[in-house]
Formats: sequence, C-alpha cells, structure tokens
Amino acid sequence: MTSVASPLVPRMQVFGDPQLHTDGELVTLCFAPDGSLWSVEEPGVLRHWSPAGEQLGWQSLSDLETLWCFSGDARVLASASNDLTLWDVSSGQVLTAIAQESWVAALAFHPDPTFLATGHDDGLVRCWDLAGHQILHTLRHHHKPISAAAFSNDGARLAVASEDKSISLWDTKTGTLLGLLPGHSDRIPALAWHPSGQWLISAGWDTTARIWDVAALQPAILLNTHSGQVTALALSADGKLLACADSGLAIHVWDFDARKTLHVLKGPQTEVRALAFSKDGAMLAANGDRLIHLWDPRTGQSRTGAAPRAGAKTTIALSPSGAAVASNGGGNAPRVWDTAKKVALFNLESPRPVHALAWSPDGKRIAGALGKHVRLWDAATGAVQADWVGPEDPITELAFSPDGTMLASAGITGLAVWLWRVADGEPILVIPDALDGCTVEALAFHPGGTRLAVGGIDWLATGGSNGAIALWDIPGRFEEAACFDGATALAMHPAGKHLAFATLEQSIGIWDFASQQLIDEFLGHDGPVTALAFSPDGKLLASGSEDRTLRLWNDNGDELVVADVDSQVTALVFSPDSHFLYTGNANTTCSLLKIADLLEKKS
Repeated sequence: MTSVASPLVPRMQVFGDPQLHTDGELVTLCFAPDGSLWSVEEPGVLRHWSPAGEQLGWQSLSDLETLWCFSGDARVLASASNDLTLWDVSSGQVLTAIAQESWVAALAFHPDPTFLATGHDDGLVRCWDLAGHQILHTLRHHHKPISAAAFSNDGARLAVASEDKSISLWDTKTGTLLGLLPGHSDRIPALAWHPSGQWLISAGWDTTARIWDVAALQPAILLNTHSGQVTALALSADGKLLACADSGLAIHVWDFDARKTLHVLKGPQTEVRALAFSKDGAMLAANGDRLIHLWDPRTGQSRTGAAPRAGAKTTIALSPSGAAVASNGGGNAPRVWDTAKKVALFNLESPRPVHALAWSPDGKRIAGALGKHVRLWDAATGAVQADWVGPEDPITELAFSPDGTMLASAGITGLAVWLWRVADGEPILVIPDALDGCTVEALAFHPGGTRLAVGGIDWLATGGSNGAIALWDIPGRFEEAACFDGATALAMHPAGKHLAFATLEQSIGIWDFASQQLIDEFLGHDGPVTALAFSPDGKLLASGSEDRTLRLWNDNGDELVVADVDSQVTALVFSPDSHFLYTGNANTTCSLLKIADLLEKKS
C-alpha cells in the first residue's frame, strides 16, 4: 500500500528501521497471498509490512470499533462495535457500513468475502450478504454473548462459541442447527477449522485447546499442556501445523497429524490475542509488546529483532555540531549515525536497555541511562568512559548543564533529582522530593546554568493540581518558583525567557520566567503531547503527540504547521542552525526533516 489517510510530513531521512514495531497494541494480523503482512492496532491503525519486516504503508481508519477481522485473502477488513463497517484493505477506504441492532461481540468472514457472520452480545448470530446488506439467517440458540465464530473452509458450516461455554454448529445454507459441542469449563475466545472439515479446534480459558470430531460431535483430543488460559489459535493452510497461545506468554506449535508439540515459543511479554500463519506455512506471526513477532514454525527460530522494552520510548541526542545523532531505538542498544552521510557509525555498548540519552555541550561525551546507572561513552569512538551508580529508581531523564560540567538525572517512577559532577561522577546535589510528591517526567536547564526546571505528575491526585513544575536554584539549593500544573515534557527557550510544557489536557503551557506565571496555552493536538523543542534561534516551538501529528508554533501561539506522521513522536531536537528537525519515533526510528519543507507543506 502506498497511499495514506492524509499527506505525510515531507521526510528527508529515516535512521533505523521500524522492523514490525507499532505504536499501539495489536488486535489482528493476516498474511496476504503475496507473503506480505497486514496488521491492525489500537486505535484502528492499519499497517502493511513486507515479508522482510519493512513497513510498506499505513492508514488511520477509525478509533470507534472494538473488533477487527480480515477476510481470508486479506482484501477486505471488517470492523464492528454497535455498527459493522467494511474496508478495502489496499486503499483504506470504507466499502460499506451496516447498522446493527445490538453490540457485535464476534466476527467471521465466509471464504467468499461478500458474506460474513456477526455474533452479538444478546446471543444471536446473523449471517450477512454484504453486497445486498441483507440478513440471510438469524441463528438463535445461545442466550449469552457470542465469544467467537468461524466458517469451515468450504463455507458450508459455521461454528459459534458462546459465553455459556458451549459451541454450536450450523448449516450455512439452511441456517439449521447441526449440533452442540459442550465441554469447556470457561470462556472460549477462538475457533479454527481444519481444512479437511473433519475437525474443529477451540481455545479455552480452562487452559485447554480441544480438537473436535464434528461428525461425531465429540472431542477427539485434549491439548492440555498449557499453563494458563488459551487465548488465540491459528492453523496453517495445509492443516499440518496448529499454534495455540496462552496467558503464560507461551505459544505451543503442534504437529497436527502427529498430535505432538514441536516447539514452545517465547517472546511476547503481553497476552497474545492474534496469531497468523503465512499462506505457505513458512512463518508464524503473533502480537506482543507493540511488536509483531515472527518465527519459522518448523524450526522455532525467531525472525524478529529486539523488542522494545517495557515503558521504553525512542530518545535521541544530537551532537552540538549537528554532525551526528544518537538514538536508543526504543530502549535497545543506542546507535550513533553520521547525519551527512546517513550511515551508522557505531553502537554504544550497553548490557541493559538505555532509557535516556544526552550529548555533552562540548561534543565529547554521550550520557545514557541504564536502569539505576549512568554510563558515559566517548562520542568519537563509542568507548565506555565511566559508569556511575545512581538512585534506587530507574533513570529515564537526563540533561547536561549548558557548560557541560553537570548532568541532571531523574526517573518517572521516582521523586528525586540527582545532579552529577561530570569530571569525576560525584553526585553534588540530590533533591529528594523535587516536586512535592510528584514523579519527575522532564528536566531542562536554564541557559544561565544555575537553574534547573523540573516537571512532573501527581498520578494519585483526585482533585486540584495534577502535578507541578519547579525551578530550582542550584547554587542556593532552594526552590525559586513553582507552577502548579502537571508536565510530561519540557522545552527551554534558548534565551531563557519562557518554558514550554506539555500538560495532561493535550495542550502546551507557556510559563514566563520574568513574571513567574503561566502566560499562554497552545491548543490543537488531539492526543497527549509527548515531546517539545524550541529552535536554537527561538523562532519556533515544535511539538509531537500521540495523535501522530507534528506541529510548529510561533511565539504568539500561531499554529504554523500541522503535519501527519506515520508514528507517534516521542522526542524532538532541532539542528544547531534551526534548519532541520529530528524526531524520535515510537516505531524505534529517528527521522530528519527540513523546516523549510514543513513550512511549505502547511496543512
């Protein structure tokens, strides 16, 4: 897919590769006949991936639906909640929409994608002729919500699972009930037919997957090696491989004919809700950790790169000259890139995930946050220079003082701010509770170097202020001023006259140092603001958000640019000459954008 829902920001260069990383949690996956992969993630973002894992395109479809289901040929996508919508996968355009009488709890495409079944929370199942918007059959048996549905490969039968813990089988031509399959003792979230039509496989929260003989209406075999609830199923097109995922974060791959386990795959650190085999059975895909995991199901070998770390975001640090940029790739080992040649120079050695990066003002050092430690690397060679043992809480924020003699550190799960002397790694000041009970989300030095702005959130607040921003006098070791509003990101004006901060209300506050008051609020983003940066010449403020837009503002709060991007922005930094902007992206990449192109492409 090459088209997108709206014009993308003009992009000069991308450092790194998304490699199957997404912004939201995945809800469904489907391989196309050409071997490419389609995914849908919350909230309704459709992505197209090459067999090698490169993103080919994306669409933001709708954030209203709770269910998503691909047709078998990956050409049509259905979504539903209290309505049913059909989408053309290649273009992302709506094909048709059909109002529903009750909430849709399950979806299943017929082999002919012009037919579809909807299971509802009132226990009814409706079989639809989508072209004519006509109900062919209304299947009545269950009195509790439908939890799963699946058509046989020839389309002649429909299996329906209900919250009553039973499965019903139906003749799709006549709409008659063929039989019932009782036996599960807990919820049945998934069903899959063997291509022979002789067997039906069901997943149960009772820790079992069951293979049913549908002619005899009896269970043929019980797959009970799972340690937790079985949450998802997939069967290869030839019926020789069966994959079952469980809440123990394991995926069991079975030789279906031999009824034996081939592999138990580990990888996702979250519940697997989507499994899919490629059409040739050579790859198995699963959701997890905002990453699509791929395996060779016959060998059990992973085909996926490193997963983003829990709670990690893509951070970037630019050298003072602008000649190199460092990025942590979403919490992995940082890589340093030559910005002119667009090539990777080296990786920064790290035994643990790196959650923050900062480049020293003299250009000689790169600092990184490794859990409770701070590591310094030689910026020219990548060699490790020092390791400092830090606070009890993991460090997620770093900032060098303008003269490079101090490094401030803090963590979003802690209350303290540490200031280190860079020359010898000694902590010269620890502010144990910098924001009066708020966790520290962001740090920014004033250009004078003697004051530090600290922003954070009071996540336990039930009323009044949701956080605070404090300005600390470092030599005097006291709080000079405070703004009682929560902040998740900060940006210091290069002249030191203003401080911009991201609020919890999807806006940007402007705090004035002279009056020590909030003087303005920039409105426009439709999601939480995640990153802010002033241009070095002070003329522009850039903001990024979970709404997948990049915005440029002037001093008056005028919104100069609204540009759509293909991933949430997690970090921003301008080049020293203010002509370029670097973005850290939720898909683990870093992008280089030309300001002149952004201003020319105004939305």
